[in-house]
Amino acid sequence: MKSKKTNGIDIGISVADRAKIAQGLSRLLADSFTLYLMTHNFHWNVTGPMFNTLHQMFMAQYTEQWNALDLIAERIRALGHPAPGSFKEYADRASIEEVHGVPKATAMIGLLVAAQEATARTARELLPVADKANDQPTLDLLTQRLDVHEKTAWMLRSLLEE
Repeated sequence: MKSKKTNGIDIGISVADRAKIAQGLSRLLADSFTLYLMTHNFHWNVTGPMFNTLHQMFMAQYTEQWNALDLIAERIRALGHPAPGSFKEYADRASIEEVHGVPKATAMIGLLVAAQEATARTARELLPVADKANDQPTLDLLTQRLDVHEKTAWMLRSLLEE
Protein backbone atom coordinates (compact mmCIF):
# COMPACT_ATOMS: atom_id res chain seq x y z
CA MET A 1 0.00 0.00 0.00
CA LYS A 2 1.37 3.36 -1.04
CA SER A 3 1.25 6.14 1.55
CA LYS A 4 -0.43 9.29 0.42
CA LYS A 5 1.41 12.47 1.38
CA THR A 6 -0.76 15.54 1.61
CA ASN A 7 -0.09 19.11 2.65
CA GLY A 8 -3.78 20.00 2.56
CA ILE A 9 -5.89 20.58 5.63
CA ASP A 10 -8.70 18.11 6.18
CA ILE A 11 -10.29 18.97 9.54
CA GLY A 12 -13.91 18.81 8.44
CA ILE A 13 -14.28 22.54 7.69
CA SER A 14 -14.44 23.58 4.04
CA VAL A 15 -11.76 25.74 2.47
CA ALA A 16 -14.28 28.59 2.02
CA ASP A 17 -15.48 28.40 5.63
CA ARG A 18 -11.90 28.30 6.94
CA ALA A 19 -11.15 31.43 4.90
CA LYS A 20 -14.23 33.27 6.27
CA ILE A 21 -13.41 32.30 9.82
CA ALA A 22 -9.74 33.28 9.43
CA GLN A 23 -10.81 36.68 8.06
CA GLY A 24 -13.08 37.23 11.06
CA LEU A 25 -10.38 36.11 13.46
CA SER A 26 -7.94 38.48 11.74
CA ARG A 27 -10.33 41.36 12.50
CA LEU A 28 -10.55 40.13 16.09
CA LEU A 29 -6.77 39.96 16.29
CA ALA A 30 -6.52 43.52 14.97
CA ASP A 31 -9.03 44.82 17.52
CA SER A 32 -7.35 42.83 20.27
CA PHE A 33 -3.90 44.19 19.44
CA THR A 34 -5.23 47.73 19.22
CA LEU A 35 -6.94 47.29 22.60
CA TYR A 36 -3.74 45.82 24.06
CA LEU A 37 -1.69 48.78 22.85
CA MET A 38 -4.24 51.32 24.10
CA THR A 39 -4.41 49.68 27.53
CA HIS A 40 -0.62 49.48 27.86
CA ASN A 41 -0.30 53.12 26.79
CA PHE A 42 -2.84 54.16 29.44
CA HIS A 43 -1.01 52.07 32.06
CA TRP A 44 2.15 54.05 31.35
CA ASN A 45 0.51 57.46 31.21
CA VAL A 46 -2.35 57.50 33.71
CA THR A 47 -2.19 60.22 36.38
CA GLY A 48 -4.45 61.62 39.07
CA PRO A 49 -6.12 60.45 42.28
CA MET A 50 -6.98 57.01 40.82
CA PHE A 51 -3.41 56.43 39.62
CA ASN A 52 -2.53 53.37 41.69
CA THR A 53 -5.87 51.62 41.12
CA LEU A 54 -5.91 52.29 37.37
CA HIS A 55 -2.20 51.58 36.90
CA GLN A 56 -2.64 48.12 38.44
CA MET A 57 -5.98 47.44 36.72
CA PHE A 58 -4.62 48.41 33.31
CA MET A 59 -1.59 46.14 33.85
CA ALA A 60 -3.85 43.16 34.58
CA GLN A 61 -5.95 43.98 31.52
CA TYR A 62 -3.08 44.42 29.05
CA THR A 63 -1.40 41.25 30.34
CA GLU A 64 -4.59 39.26 29.77
CA GLN A 65 -4.98 40.86 26.35
CA TRP A 66 -1.36 40.09 25.40
CA ASN A 67 -1.89 36.40 26.16
CA ALA A 68 -5.08 36.33 24.09
CA LEU A 69 -3.25 37.59 20.99
CA ASP A 70 -1.34 34.34 20.73
CA LEU A 71 -4.48 32.21 21.06
CA ILE A 72 -6.25 34.11 18.29
CA ALA A 73 -3.23 34.08 15.95
CA GLU A 74 -2.63 30.38 16.51
CA ARG A 75 -6.28 29.58 15.69
CA ILE A 76 -5.88 31.48 12.40
CA ARG A 77 -2.78 29.39 11.66
CA ALA A 78 -4.55 26.14 12.57
CA LEU A 79 -7.17 27.04 9.94
CA GLY A 80 -4.38 27.27 7.37
CA HIS A 81 -4.06 31.04 6.99
CA PRO A 82 -1.33 33.51 7.88
CA ALA A 83 -2.01 35.67 10.93
CA PRO A 84 -1.67 39.41 10.33
CA GLY A 85 1.24 40.84 12.27
CA SER A 86 1.99 44.40 11.21
CA PHE A 87 0.67 47.77 12.34
CA LYS A 88 -0.65 48.39 8.81
CA GLU A 89 -2.53 45.10 8.72
CA TYR A 90 -4.04 45.83 12.13
CA ALA A 91 -4.96 49.39 11.19
CA ASP A 92 -6.67 48.13 8.01
CA ARG A 93 -8.76 45.58 9.95
CA ALA A 94 -9.42 47.16 13.36
CA SER A 95 -12.73 48.73 14.30
CA ILE A 96 -11.07 50.63 17.17
CA GLU A 97 -9.67 54.08 16.49
CA GLU A 98 -6.14 54.88 17.61
CA VAL A 99 -5.90 57.29 20.55
CA HIS A 100 -3.71 60.35 20.08
CA GLY A 101 -2.24 62.24 23.00
CA VAL A 102 -2.73 61.46 26.67
CA PRO A 103 -6.35 61.67 27.83
CA LYS A 104 -7.33 62.31 31.45
CA ALA A 105 -7.93 59.19 33.57
CA THR A 106 -11.73 59.20 33.26
CA ALA A 107 -11.46 59.68 29.50
CA MET A 108 -9.08 56.70 29.39
CA ILE A 109 -11.67 54.59 31.15
CA GLY A 110 -14.38 55.66 28.70
CA LEU A 111 -12.14 54.91 25.73
CA LEU A 112 -11.34 51.48 27.12
CA VAL A 113 -15.03 50.71 27.69
CA ALA A 114 -15.71 51.56 24.04
CA ALA A 115 -12.73 49.50 22.85
CA GLN A 116 -13.69 46.48 24.99
CA GLU A 117 -17.25 46.66 23.63
CA ALA A 118 -16.01 47.03 20.04
CA THR A 119 -13.81 43.96 20.45
CA ALA A 120 -16.77 42.03 21.87
CA ARG A 121 -18.90 43.05 18.86
CA THR A 122 -16.16 41.86 16.49
CA ALA A 123 -16.04 38.48 18.26
CA ARG A 124 -19.84 38.21 18.30
CA GLU A 125 -20.11 38.88 14.54
CA LEU A 126 -18.03 35.77 13.89
CA LEU A 127 -20.11 33.43 16.09
CA PRO A 128 -22.73 32.53 13.44
CA VAL A 129 -20.03 31.90 10.81
CA ALA A 130 -18.09 29.55 13.11
CA ASP A 131 -21.32 27.91 14.28
CA LYS A 132 -22.51 27.25 10.72
CA ALA A 133 -19.12 25.68 9.91
CA ASN A 134 -19.33 23.49 13.03
CA ASP A 135 -16.02 24.99 14.23
CA GLN A 136 -16.12 24.31 17.97
CA PRO A 137 -12.53 25.43 18.74
CA THR A 138 -13.26 28.87 17.26
CA LEU A 139 -16.63 29.01 19.02
CA ASP A 140 -14.91 28.20 22.31
CA LEU A 141 -12.27 30.88 21.72
CA LEU A 142 -14.92 33.46 20.82
CA THR A 143 -17.00 32.61 23.89
CA GLN A 144 -13.98 33.00 26.15
CA ARG A 145 -13.05 36.33 24.55
CA LEU A 146 -16.64 37.62 24.81
CA ASP A 147 -16.72 36.75 28.50
CA VAL A 148 -13.49 38.66 29.15
CA HIS A 149 -14.42 41.74 27.08
CA GLU A 150 -17.95 42.06 28.44
CA LYS A 151 -16.81 41.60 32.06
CA THR A 152 -13.93 44.07 31.64
CA ALA A 153 -16.23 46.65 30.02
CA TRP A 154 -18.65 46.29 32.93
CA MET A 155 -15.86 46.73 35.50
CA LEU A 156 -14.48 49.79 33.73
CA ARG A 157 -17.96 51.24 33.24
CA SER A 158 -18.57 50.87 37.00
CA LEU A 159 -15.67 53.26 37.66
CA LEU A 160 -17.54 56.00 35.77
CA GLU A 161 -20.68 55.78 37.92
CA GLU A 162 -21.21 58.28 40.73
